Amino acid sequence: MSVTAGSALGEPCVLLKLGEVVLKGRNRELFEMRLRSNIKGALKDYRVEVRQRHGVIALFLPEGTADEVAEAVAKRVSDVPGIVLVHLARRIAKDPEAITKAAIELIKDSDEVSRNARFAVRSRRRDKRFPLRSNELDRLVGGTINDTYGLPVDLSRPELTVHIEVDKDEAFLFTGGLPGQGGLPVGSSGRALALLSGGIDSPVAAYRMMRRGLRVDFLHFSGIPFTTSESIYKAYALVRNLDRFQGKSRLWVVPFGKAQQSIKASGQDRLAVIAQRRLMLKTAEEVAHRIRAEALVTGDSLGQVSSQTLTNITAQDNAVDLPILRPLIGLDKTEIMAEARRIGTLQISELPDEDCCTLLAPRSAETRAKIEDLKQIERRLDAEDLAVQLADSIRPYKLDDFQQ
Repeated sequence: MSVTAGSALGEPCVLLKLGEVVLKGRNRELFEMRLRSNIKGALKDYRVEVRQRHGVIALFLPEGTADEVAEAVAKRVSDVPGIVLVHLARRIAKDPEAITKAAIELIKDSDEVSRNARFAVRSRRRDKRFPLRSNELDRLVGGTINDTYGLPVDLSRPELTVHIEVDKDEAFLFTGGLPGQGGLPVGSSGRALALLSGGIDSPVAAYRMMRRGLRVDFLHFSGIPFTTSESIYKAYALVRNLDRFQGKSRLWVVPFGKAQQSIKASGQDRLAVIAQRRLMLKTAEEVAHRIRAEALVTGDSLGQVSSQTLTNITAQDNAVDLPILRPLIGLDKTEIMAEARRIGTLQISELPDEDCCTLLAPRSAETRAKIEDLKQIERRLDAEDLAVQLADSIRPYKLDDFQQ
């Protein structure tokens, strides 16, 4: 695919810089294949050619693509885990004169030129056959920019940096970039099932596990028939928001109200919250087996509430055999809220709803629950069979179910 002649700026394209994926040694190719597949899925609404380079993925757009479309592609792909930087670049001929002209054109109308900003040129020559070394290309382009606009050179702390990357068939030119999500490609670490409440913590926990390469499905416990469907709509909105990081997300809802009523009727008021959590985990484990998920994910943060003391967390782990992943375990609420704000779930989580947990709200909850006491409650409830019944009652929600 040759570079088309035309504007000195060439054609818009997008460069994706990889992070820890490049450190995977012999398994690197598998991670990169997964990442390319995820990129294609995220960009299914655009005509894009995906090409792999060493530590870089280039997205080539059709000739004549408007800059606005290229910007939309860059923004969309910045949500794909496994990418650390996204550059909206220009693809130009691999020729020193063409590169210099493009650099002059690229910054012509920029704010940095108007305010006489300090600048630098950083070149990288992946193709060693290119006639100029990186430092020689820096001097050529930098000198021309200085002569044309009079901008002062500052190699230590530039306000404007012109980046040039010389590749096998073309050169790329760009000045800035969008931060990516980092981490590993979704699906490279397996599948997990996240217990999704309507609160702030669990969506952040799910997002963090996506960044570690897990494909995450979602299970929401509703207070139905004793509450309205508000919490379901809220869970759906959260999943829809998180779906941009992985695509093809799945949400299941468990009608949990009657089971909660049975727990409350057991007479163990202080243990009710932990007993409920154990039943949720047992139900989630049953669902996980059915969808072939290998772990459960929760939003627990050590000591944040009474159910999240070390003793109570240990009691919850005892309820199931599957590993329970708690990526927020060492974070405080301020840190979790900051992450929720960044990924766009905080505003949804703060909407009012009838959470199923309000059905079990003792005046004081047990902070040091004993496993044997919890097992006695579960024997009276026949919790193992109840978890299977609850798993049988789940309803799947697709992302277009609420679109009318």
